[in-house]
Amino acid sequence: MNAQPEPSRDTTSLARLRFDNRFVAELPADPETQNFRRQVAGACYSRVAPTPVAAPALVACAREVAALMDLDERSCQDADFTAVFAGNALLPGMDPYATCYGGHQFGHWAGQLGDGRAINLGEVVNRAGQRWALQLKGAGPTPYSRGADGLAVLRSSVREFLCSEAMHHLGVPTTRALSLVTTGEQVIRDMFYDGRPRPEPGAVVCRVAPSFTRFGHFEIHAARGDLATLERLVSFTLRTDYPELGYDPAAPLAARREVITRWLAEVCRRTAVMIAKWMQVGFVHGVMNTDNMSILGLTIDYGPYGWLENFDPDWTPNTTDAERRRYRYGQQPQIALWNLVQLANALHPLIEDVPPLEAALETYRGAYAEAWSTGMAAKLGLGALAGEADEALLGELLALLGQVETDMTLFFRALADFTPLDAGEPDLEGFLALVGEAYYVPTQLDTDYRARLAAWLASYAARLRADPLSAARRREVMRGANPRYVLRNYLAQLAIDAAEQGDNSKVHELQDTLRRPYDDQPGREHLAAKRPDWARQRAGCSMLSCSS
Repeated sequence: MNAQPEPSRDTTSLARLRFDNRFVAELPADPETQNFRRQVAGACYSRVAPTPVAAPALVACAREVAALMDLDERSCQDADFTAVFAGNALLPGMDPYATCYGGHQFGHWAGQLGDGRAINLGEVVNRAGQRWALQLKGAGPTPYSRGADGLAVLRSSVREFLCSEAMHHLGVPTTRALSLVTTGEQVIRDMFYDGRPRPEPGAVVCRVAPSFTRFGHFEIHAARGDLATLERLVSFTLRTDYPELGYDPAAPLAARREVITRWLAEVCRRTAVMIAKWMQVGFVHGVMNTDNMSILGLTIDYGPYGWLENFDPDWTPNTTDAERRRYRYGQQPQIALWNLVQLANALHPLIEDVPPLEAALETYRGAYAEAWSTGMAAKLGLGALAGEADEALLGELLALLGQVETDMTLFFRALADFTPLDAGEPDLEGFLALVGEAYYVPTQLDTDYRARLAAWLASYAARLRADPLSAARRREVMRGANPRYVLRNYLAQLAIDAAEQGDNSKVHELQDTLRRPYDDQPGREHLAAKRPDWARQRAGCSMLSCSS
């Protein structure tokens, strides 16, 4: 087993954190205590310590996440904080472990996966009684690392840290990120999978969530026929993460089964809301394997994700998926349902009846349709999408966005400033001037496109005039639904380039800007600009690999 990090000195408010490590207290542990790669059966986790690093240095901390654990921002600047969240020290009450899970990867069962480079430090309970699990990503090998080293590089860690917080401030359900620490060590990675690995700066991110339980945690035990462990994990999850459902492990079998199916329906609902939010802000996850799906309906595992710049339903940011495009933007809603079906299959041995599970899965379709309709109505400045005519209006707009290279974020943001005339046809040239910043190749706006856009604009203007929202309220709603700032791929790469040279200022600037993504921020217009031509094909700015 790794050398145990030294306990932290009692010098900051860190020492006042209260740990209640229910996961390790209530679920079966791996009896093997040595840290080597292996199959782990009959257990939900293996105890393993983080690997100490040579020279940890804090790059950034999210004060909002620190506050969730009753930590002030000053505590984040303390040397003890950096030591703990680099993996060099443990606080009293921490009991680190890595969890066992499996998963379907790109549609195929992959067997045991597990926390290969994530180590859970423990679960903090704050003054409000909220439970927050702390997890280090890139803190060294675990029994689930397979052939990997359990480490992470700075480029992927910057992307994870920034996007976790950016998504939260956009209103998308997500895990959070407390800190980003460099290790002072080099990590060897073959970024392009071309046989030319190179050293890169190492880093560790501390992720924070009420729970990091994934669909794959249930799949692995079902696949192995280990129903006793599966039932214990389901019982724990319901009692800890879904106490409102009132699961009683001592209740009659029929009652327990009824709660489990209601729980599956709630997971479906939460997942649907999350996916609809992704689609509305143009986020593409890139690796929607079942082991990357949260049981709480949170966005988890920020690997080769990306943001739609020119609107293209077939775009995926993941080079591994470049041929099949399984996880492309437009297919994310369908993939989420497919993944939920795999979760239902894992729960079937506890239910032993298909119709209740099918009924629970149907929750997804209705919840997604409602969340999508509500969100897109707000993006268009309508009180609601009412009937087939509104659906057709939206569908035609999305088709127009894809007909020429149109920046989704910039177009919708500019649309908030469109004011229909009291009567008559809208001024097409005036509208094009309003949204012109959103077009990547203005020469694509040919006669046919202009005619089609003019017809849509006339229909949209008439619909706005018929809507009960006032012009002022409509603009307010649209600006609250259409962000000015998102974590564009090229901006993240520029921050990474600077950070690799020891300059963290661009990370800090992006972090601060993305705290208020719906606000105009004078002086930061450059962070709202569309992708420049130089970034069209550059690595890290268009597509990314899973190498991190």
